[in-house]
Amino acid sequence: MTAWANRSPIAAAMLNPALVAAVLATAAQGHQKEAGQGMPWSLSFVVAPMVLHQSTRQALPTSTRTHLAVWAGKNPLVRAGFPARAQALVGPVKEGTRFGLAHRALALETDGRLHSTYQRPRGYRPPGQLDQMLRKAGLVGRWLAKADNPATVFAVLGVTP
Repeated sequence: MTAWANRSPIAAAMLNPALVAAVLATAAQGHQKEAGQGMPWSLSFVVAPMVLHQSTRQALPTSTRTHLAVWAGKNPLVRAGFPARAQALVGPVKEGTRFGLAHRALALETDGRLHSTYQRPRGYRPPGQLDQMLRKAGLVGRWLAKADNPATVFAVLGVTP
C-alpha cells in the first residue's frame, strides 16, 4: 500500500478506508438480507471494483433478477477490464476491511463471512455520488447472494481468489 503522503488526492479520496468500509458494510447488509447470512469475505474483492469504478457501477443492472453471467455477457468491455481493476483494489479492500472491523461497521465471523453492524442514522441520505455507490453496493450484495458460491462469481468475472 502506498503511504498516505504519497497518494494522489483523487486516489486518497476515492479509495479511502472509510469509503471502502461503507461500501463493504452496505454490500454485506444486502447479502444478509437476501441470503440470511453474512457475505463471504472473498466477495469483498468483487464488490469494490463493481461499485467504486464508475463505468462498471453505471452498467450494473437495476435489479437482482438479471443473472450475473447474463450481465457479464452483455457487458464484455466491463468484464474485460474487471480482473485488472480487482487486482488494483486488493490493497484498498484489505485496508477498508480493517477500518470497518476496527470501527465496528463490519464483523468477521469464524466462518469467514462479513456481517454488517452499521446502521445508517434514520432520515440520513448521503450526498450524490456516495448515495449512488451505497445503493449499488446493497444491490450487488443481494445480487451476489443469489450466486451458487464465490467461485462461480470469480469464474464469471474472470478473476481468481
